Amino acid sequence: MGLFNFGGKKNSSVVGIDIGVSSIKVVQLRKRKGVAVLETYGEIALGPYSDIKLGVGQSTNLPAVKIAEAVTDLIREANVTTTRAGISIPFSSSLVSLISLPALDKSKLASMIPLEARKYIPVPISEVMLDWFIVPGEEKQTPVSSPEAKEGKKTPPAGAAKRIEVLLVAIHNSTLNKYNEIVQATKLDVGFFEIEIFSTIRAVIEQSVTPVMVLDMGSANTKLYIVEYGVVKASHVISSGGQDITQTLSKSLSISVSKAEELKRDFGVSDAGLNKDADTINSKEIISSGLDRIFNEASKVLMQYQKKHNKNISNVILTGGGATLKGILPLAKNHFEVEVSMSNPFTKVESPAFFEKVLKEIGPEFAVAVGLALRQLQEEG
Repeated sequence: MGLFNFGGKKNSSVVGIDIGVSSIKVVQLRKRKGVAVLETYGEIALGPYSDIKLGVGQSTNLPAVKIAEAVTDLIREANVTTTRAGISIPFSSSLVSLISLPALDKSKLASMIPLEARKYIPVPISEVMLDWFIVPGEEKQTPVSSPEAKEGKKTPPAGAAKRIEVLLVAIHNSTLNKYNEIVQATKLDVGFFEIEIFSTIRAVIEQSVTPVMVLDMGSANTKLYIVEYGVVKASHVISSGGQDITQTLSKSLSISVSKAEELKRDFGVSDAGLNKDADTINSKEIISSGLDRIFNEASKVLMQYQKKHNKNISNVILTGGGATLKGILPLAKNHFEVEVSMSNPFTKVESPAFFEKVLKEIGPEFAVAVGLALRQLQEEG
């Protein structure tokens, strides 16, 4: 657990609560003269709350009562002084799709979307909560030199039906019921639930006219999102995360999972510590191999998107707990032909200058929590 408190007024504060599979993170902000100010933050591992007492960094599947217990403990230990909160919902518990529909007025779209959603949602519509919004259109012209023109593709005739893009979001009712149980047990005043992808985007992406890829490196898996003008245009899940690397380390070096996690966190893929014991030396190669698989798959998705849409992705942003591994940025840069940068959501909030280095190091882990708190501040004016 890491926790700090910079003080502040209780009645003007909000907290973002990121409930992950291996840990929970909180970030408390308040607004001062139009600026978001960091008051406190903290993290607690969920492994010890499982019946089999898993270690730090291990994924869990806890019932609502156990998660509520962990949230309560973290709020107390991190000195969170407000109950006004926003809570994240895992991307894996949702479905996000970009669909094309006729350009109709909102009332007609509202009746059409549940019918159209059946094509994308593998469960009955009655079992999910649907939300959607129209993606702002961008005017396009097909130049003579474009691949479409060269292939002789016809342009739509005058008077052809216009179409729009709609971002469709679905969350299973059972997931919402579980989170409502957590809220009731913790007595939080929750203004909203938000899928983690949108919190992350708010926290780590600046305004950009070119597509950006966000690589969110979690414990159970790695999510990647391609974002244009603040809108999710594509998403992909890589079924490998920090936990897989830890378990591979444990088996390869014949050491405990907790020792493997410690090695991974202490040394990562940096050259620091290579003059030490054999386990430390070998761990770098094993961790690098695991990261290579993740980056190779992400690079393929990036290139496929660029080819399909005839657009260049300008930047890959690393975020999530896995992005805090030592030496990961140079390794990532070797796999992508575009700029690669590390997320630092704390640049969007005001905090003590002497704490800048620490916040930069841990920033990728707290992107979702920061994004939640920023939305809560915005909604409260």
